[in-house]
Amino acid sequence: MTDTTSRPSGSDTDIKGPGYRVWFDAPSRTIHFEGVLRLSTSEYKPIEDMLDRVLLESPALGLRMTELAFLNSSGINMLYKFAIAARKKGDTEIKVHGSSTIPWQGKSLPNLKKFLPPIVIALD
Repeated sequence: MTDTTSRPSGSDTDIKGPGYRVWFDAPSRTIHFEGVLRLSTSEYKPIEDMLDRVLLESPALGLRMTELAFLNSSGINMLYKFAIAARKKGDTEIKVHGSSTIPWQGKSLPNLKKFLPPIVIALD
């Protein structure tokens, strides 16, 4: 039996690992991030793939971060790369929902505008 405690599990629209979940809600066109993400760069690949796939399929997209307590620098870089890919695609409206009570979100999420100026950042 293969040990899956450190690897994400689930479908390509529902990625789960120890202490986190990232899932796509198709009706609302929203990717939800929950828990604590402290992965290595290569471990973010399934999440990157989901972001890229949904970006290609969607004229509008939401990222809900309100339940994501922590995202390490590798995860923040993944979001910045996503913003650059969205800018290159050019025709997708993206809204990021975050929480002003989570310190990393107040610092890092507004920086997405540097890579994708039309992105909407809403900190509750």
